Amino acid sequence: MMQWLISAAAFAVAIGILVSIHEFGHYWVARRLGVRVLRYSIGFGRRVVGWTSRKTGIEYWLAAIPLGGYVKMLDEREAPVPEAEKRYAFNRVHPWRRIAIVAAGPGVNILFAIAAYWLVLMLGVPGVKPILGTPKVDSPAAHAGLQAKDQVVSLANEPIDDWQDFRLALIERSLDGKPVQIAVKTPGGAERRLTLDLTNAPSDPDKLFQQLGLTLYQPPATPRIGRIESDSPASRSPLQAGDAVLSIDGQKIDSPQALVDAVRAHPGQQIDMTVRRDGQTRQISVRLATRKAEDGHQIGHLGAAITVDPSAWESMQTVRRLGPLAAIPAAVHKTWELSALSVRLIGRMVMGQISWHNVGGPIQIATYAGQTAQIGLVAFISFLAFISVNLALINLLPIPVLDGGHLLYYAIEWIRGRPLSEAVQAAGQQAGMVALLMLMALAFYNDILRLLG
Repeated sequence: MMQWLISAAAFAVAIGILVSIHEFGHYWVARRLGVRVLRYSIGFGRRVVGWTSRKTGIEYWLAAIPLGGYVKMLDEREAPVPEAEKRYAFNRVHPWRRIAIVAAGPGVNILFAIAAYWLVLMLGVPGVKPILGTPKVDSPAAHAGLQAKDQVVSLANEPIDDWQDFRLALIERSLDGKPVQIAVKTPGGAERRLTLDLTNAPSDPDKLFQQLGLTLYQPPATPRIGRIESDSPASRSPLQAGDAVLSIDGQKIDSPQALVDAVRAHPGQQIDMTVRRDGQTRQISVRLATRKAEDGHQIGHLGAAITVDPSAWESMQTVRRLGPLAAIPAAVHKTWELSALSVRLIGRMVMGQISWHNVGGPIQIATYAGQTAQIGLVAFISFLAFISVNLALINLLPIPVLDGGHLLYYAIEWIRGRPLSEAVQAAGQQAGMVALLMLMALAFYNDILRLLG
């Protein structure tokens, strides 16, 4: 229950910040370009709290439904406008002004992401060193000559600082479907340059690392049982949070991944676990449940989080910290890199090359918001930057009712010298609303599936 409260609070803060800055972009540019703003609202529906500026007459609202916001401007299409006021109406200004006003929302989201990444780069971005585990037999990683404990130095001559950098860079390169140069450093300090074949790499990021045979190196450490899910095999057994797992069916367990692999290998079967609790060794039998993996295979399910002594991972930790000036181009590059990758992934999804199950909704965003908020300030700000970039890109999709759809209409009007007919615009709005509702339904559906495991 407490986890849900934290997630809900973090989600409200995240959405409040991102919607506020997005709508502020529309608001600020509209006022600078001579369009009269009537209302600036965070949320939809009836007003909860608010005030009206005595100087400008603009209403500032906090509304009941906190899933967006809007800026209401003077517009003849919404209400009659006195003759003397028509020059301040949104529909009367030149299309380039309307384009600037609409584009300002996503634009400010991109600027916010740059500012957020600039801040976290100065505070210091914690990460995990990009050290590889043992490649899977007969995998592209094994054929490339990669070995356990190799540390990735660069990919396609682009420096790699941590595991997250490596993941994003490899996902982007895999979309090209071509072999890529990878430089690694051995435990002895020698540097090697190899070629990793991405010709048949899957477009779906969730499957990429598994099919390439790449894993993160895990230093030897006894895994422990963390939070136990209710109504799970672990909850129906004598297992307790904090138990150190020493072996399964006589096989030594010396890392969290070894425990995961052992559990997954026994779907629906009973396993004998040797655990250490309060200094004493115990034998515990657990009958595992069965789950379906992404590739369709049946895997075992225990229903417990896995933790490890943090000190075991100290040698794997790294922090990237830059000065105020050096952080500026790095933040711009990070935002551009993330934007370009997101655009390519959206394109692959539209073409059916990436599963629509990757689409997440409010529940998934709330979950990530809560997790990053618990990790710390840097993680939460990085999460805000990531969501801000994606909010900008989604809004720029050429779907009527979104900013991108309005930009398309105004661009056509500018080129033609006159707007599209009201009938065409109305039909586009209806089609856009249907598409948006379908996308929201898909996102909620995927969220529910994730909750159900």
